[in-house]
Amino acid sequence: MASALGAETVTTTVEGRERYAVSVRYPRDVRSDPQVIAREVLVPLSNGASVPLGQVATIKRVQGPASIRTENAQLAAYIFVDARERDLGSYVADAKEAVTASVDFPPGYYAIWSGQFEYCERAKRRLAIVVPLTLLLILLLLYLNFRRMTETLIVMLSLPFALVGGLWLMWWMGFNLSVAVAVGLIALAGVAAETGIIMLIYLDHALETRRRQAAAERRPLTRADLHAAVMEGAVERVRPKMMTVVAIMAGLLPILWSHGTGSEVIQRIAVPMIGSMVSSTVLTLVVIPAVYDLIKGFGLPAHIVPEGCGRSATREELVHDA
Repeated sequence: MASALGAETVTTTVEGRERYAVSVRYPRDVRSDPQVIAREVLVPLSNGASVPLGQVATIKRVQGPASIRTENAQLAAYIFVDARERDLGSYVADAKEAVTASVDFPPGYYAIWSGQFEYCERAKRRLAIVVPLTLLLILLLLYLNFRRMTETLIVMLSLPFALVGGLWLMWWMGFNLSVAVAVGLIALAGVAAETGIIMLIYLDHALETRRRQAAAERRPLTRADLHAAVMEGAVERVRPKMMTVVAIMAGLLPILWSHGTGSEVIQRIAVPMIGSMVSSTVLTLVVIPAVYDLIKGFGLPAHIVPEGCGRSATREELVHDA
């Protein structure tokens, strides 16, 4: 019956390099009219005889479902929605509120939000584990490098400020927060920590030189020495920092003008790094030296007090001595 009405391939004809399937079925006049099907289509019996299909079945035309889909052994109907000009997470949150407020599901019916939103939620759960682990790993490596919590906390507290430029550039280009953007921010955190480490190494070397010079002159280290060490270390770091920034941005800027396959994803990785390299440069060359000066200058004398110089005698003491 399926072959007579719906057609079934019985053989394939070969004509040179071409292949054509050969199907056999009833003519259109027979298979398009239910009454003709009931009268003309014959059903074989076990004794070899045949009877019309209308004697053993009722033939009628009805409107059936376009397709029947199941999900977890339950019937499912799919509604496809495409969100534009906004991030997927906020759109689904608003849509959930609208559906809950206006749709009353019968018993046994419920709605599940799937597709790209499901993948995004899965990635957010993974990032909730990966991001803290990344920050803890950076903190551990910084402490193993400096062996002091002061320099470690200076670098760690500077990381959020290094990301400001990336967020501004994302806002300017109209990019929403996504998994690719999060990957770019994680990569930028590593670069910002690296440049901060190099800056602190330069500052420590300059301060150690000033400390040895003060010890050779048999005097304590003063804030003036600290200021001079900070200026010296920060100035020496300008050229290496600019070389790092130029090299990274030269490799990432061409991505902004790419239009090939995968460019939308890679642009959202590159944009946070490009914008954050600008703010990271300002942070490394200006903010970190200032914070370093404030922390290291705590408790240092402002200037050298000559030995033997104390407070001046008061008038009452002079009269008493006389």
